[in-house]
Amino acid sequence: MEITKDKVAKKMLGYMKRKISLTELVDWAERAVMDGKFKSGEEKILRDVTGRLGVADVKTFGLSWEDCDSLMKKLGYKIRIQATAA
Repeated sequence: MEITKDKVAKKMLGYMKRKISLTELVDWAERAVMDGKFKSGEEKILRDVTGRLGVADVKTFGLSWEDCDSLMKKLGYKIRIQATAA
């Protein structure tokens, strides 16, 4: 499986939108680091981001909003928030 910035960003967005759990995100990131083939030219950024996501379930590291924002910026994305009445 080729790992790209877009694939990592989609996984992160899935987590931020509560479509996947933190455990699912961490498991995916760990598999990506161990078994994935990172897109040529993007290896460093992808290893940094997936490596960080892979330890997000460890209490010492966690995954805050600021972390998600920073990681998405590394991937070339800007997060915008929109709220609607419930």
